[in-house]
Amino acid sequence: MNQKITTFLMFEGKAEEAMKFYTSVFADSEINRVLHQSDGTVMHATFTIKGQTFMCIDSAISHEFTPAISLFVTCDTSEEIDGLFITLSEGGQVLMPLSPTPVSEKFGWVGDKFGVTWQLNLAKE
Repeated sequence: MNQKITTFLMFEGKAEEAMKFYTSVFADSEINRVLHQSDGTVMHATFTIKGQTFMCIDSAISHEFTPAISLFVTCDTSEEIDGLFITLSEGGQVLMPLSPTPVSEKFGWVGDKFGVTWQLNLAKE
């Protein structure tokens, strides 16, 4: 089945660095395609994390990501959520520390070093 809606991330000159970071952090991830501008910035790229396709570009438009939109990740193990939480929060910020919730064995929310926010969840069994 083709994915009909794709998350599209716009970076200020760090798209390739971000893709490499994300695909190194998540298992079953890869950079699929990168088209560069003549100046070396990313004109258009696609990458996959845990079977989900993302697109990204570099842009000269100054902007910030906000926690108003975040990426929600369903983790499979306690080790996975712990590792993702530590790695994604390095150089970023912890919005909610890892802790149990009424519906989660563990839940945490972080902003990474690029400003993208991630909600990490390990559901109760």
